[in-house]
Amino acid sequence: MPQALFGKRVGIIVDDTGWRNTTAFDLGVKAMGGISAQPLISFSTREPTADLAGYLDNWLDLLVVRTKELATLHELAAAAEAPVINARTRTNHPCETLGDLAYIKSVRGTLDGLKVVGIAPDANILRSWVEASRSMPMHVVQVYPERWHVTDPDLLNSNFESSRDIRHLLDADVIITDSWPTDAEEDALAEYRVSASLLNEGK
Repeated sequence: MPQALFGKRVGIIVDDTGWRNTTAFDLGVKAMGGISAQPLISFSTREPTADLAGYLDNWLDLLVVRTKELATLHELAAAAEAPVINARTRTNHPCETLGDLAYIKSVRGTLDGLKVVGIAPDANILRSWVEASRSMPMHVVQVYPERWHVTDPDLLNSNFESSRDIRHLLDADVIITDSWPTDAEEDALAEYRVSASLLNEGK
């Protein structure tokens, strides 16, 4: 493991539920020679974010933050001198997607021409793949009922499309999924189950 963080003090801040990706960050920081601290901070409560940024800059070289709102990260990044890494928000989940892409490239050799099919609603997992499609040489297809299609004009681009046709899986290089929307009836998504028989038909 490269020691790129040797001697660096990294704050891992979890202003949200969840433990998996923050545990991975903690282990990664230590494996790369860094010093990991997990301050118990809640944003947008008693102290202004700018004040919190001042304290954090005194002690830390890098901030890894998992919080609900992307706007909170933007506010913190604007006020802090330390770089801010988006560990997850309700809007996007970029580090998970970047980690997946790094692995895919290591196996495939390139991302050129990659077809990614997302059986997923408009939520943070899929949105991060759509964000990636804006700047990387791959094509992302969302396959889901129209009610949950991505329509954000800031995300729409020529490397992304939405469809209801499950047959897109047949020539996919990568298939991603996410949990069903809480407001979905089971029968509304029955035809979007990814079964072993369907996968056997793919390339």
